[in-house]
Amino acid sequence: MPYLPAFIAPTRFTDPVAALAQVRLIYDQQIDHLRSAMQRFVAGETLPGHVRACYPFVRLHTETVARAASALIESAHLSYGFVAGPGRFETTLTRPDLYHSYYLEQFRLLLQNHQVELEIGTSALPIPVHFSFAEHDHVEGHMDASRRMLMRDVFDLPDLAAMDDGIANGTYEPHPGEPLPLSLFTAPRVDYSLHRMRHYTGTGPEHFQNFVLFTNYQFYIDEFVRMGHAAMADPNSEYCAFVEPGNVITRRVGLPPEAVDALGAVPPRLPQMPGYHLVRSDNAGITMVNIGVGPANAKNITDHIAVLRPHAWIMVGHCAGLRNSQQLGDYVLAHGYVREDHVLDEELPLWVPIPALAEIQQALEQAVADVTQVQGVALKNIMRTGTVASTDNRNWELLPNNQPQRRFSQSRAVALDMESATIAANGFRFRVPYGTLLCVSDKPLHGEIKLPGMANHFYRERVDQHLRIGIRAIELLRAQGLTQLHSRKLRSFAEVAFQ
Repeated sequence: MPYLPAFIAPTRFTDPVAALAQVRLIYDQQIDHLRSAMQRFVAGETLPGHVRACYPFVRLHTETVARAASALIESAHLSYGFVAGPGRFETTLTRPDLYHSYYLEQFRLLLQNHQVELEIGTSALPIPVHFSFAEHDHVEGHMDASRRMLMRDVFDLPDLAAMDDGIANGTYEPHPGEPLPLSLFTAPRVDYSLHRMRHYTGTGPEHFQNFVLFTNYQFYIDEFVRMGHAAMADPNSEYCAFVEPGNVITRRVGLPPEAVDALGAVPPRLPQMPGYHLVRSDNAGITMVNIGVGPANAKNITDHIAVLRPHAWIMVGHCAGLRNSQQLGDYVLAHGYVREDHVLDEELPLWVPIPALAEIQQALEQAVADVTQVQGVALKNIMRTGTVASTDNRNWELLPNNQPQRRFSQSRAVALDMESATIAANGFRFRVPYGTLLCVSDKPLHGEIKLPGMANHFYRERVDQHLRIGIRAIELLRAQGLTQLHSRKLRSFAEVAFQ
């Protein structure tokens, strides 16, 4: 017999604020039920049945493909906020505290575009008990092994079948009578990634910003930390906080500390892919993550950060230059990718092109010009636009007969790394605008390999400038607004409504 909280009947809304308030009411009730039952279970109490709580849902039903004429003026250029055609659409929701602004915007656009009611209710999709724990709760750690084993009988545990990426991959087909999806991700898939982000980056998802920089070298992170602390010492900085692994928060000078600051602690060792956050009050700041080396890490972290629905992510890192005309320190702006990383072959077939997005390309090119003060034709002397190849074999140079070299030449690649194609391909897959600006650190085909002294000089000369270019590009993207940034190039034939 299921042990359930009191039933809250589905309710219809035409006000997005009221609809979101109902989502929060249902979610809080369900989470409180799970937490209370878990505390009783840990204390040794026998509960009155299998404990179950379920996610809230939002549902929309429309009879027409047409959108309200009054809405077209504001949202005509947006690539989200509307359903693809008539039908019943639905998605489960989680963490309305974290996604408050995001959900409010999606609800507002749906109501504006379709002029129908939103239905908010309790779904039949269970909340796994692990996803109900508060940030600093570890109550299960107080149980012995036999008691922990009984959890499977008493609570719902994570079900991987409820959190696959079929919707994002374009392979999901609802069963007869089932609603069409409103979002790329189900609520359990979102919760799973929120927990993974804490593990891999050492920071809570609430600190992530809407613009993300990825790098494959710690040197960039060291410089970002220096810039972050300098911004906090500037009373006129547009950023209000700087967050480091362990949720260590530094507030901008003049701002009072907050209660959450006391919970942060420097970790005994850095996590696998440490994250750092220059926070703005509107969440439009900059997150930077050191993904390390290799496409597996690049796929892993972008799989998870995608559930936060960032406005853009950009790769800034080092690469091998493949052309003799390139110099160490030159920049490469990727306008195409050769995907020899293989980590996304099952989710995104190789025949799918990964297009360059004009908005990102223009911002990156302008940022290079702004920071280097090199303009016009002279800019081509320090930055080349071309194809970037990403490989999963770090020692590709050692393969017999130099087999990859012919493929790279046939593809017209100008640079090679191990992460950029993965990050761009996952951006395409998850509808997150993406871009790549790399810096040439060696030229293995021309005998210029990295040596310790040369590398140290190169890093000192270029890291600061390259990072400032990445930050400048984000400033330009932020200033131009979201209607320009979210490209319709990333929409499928039957795209979900949520951004």
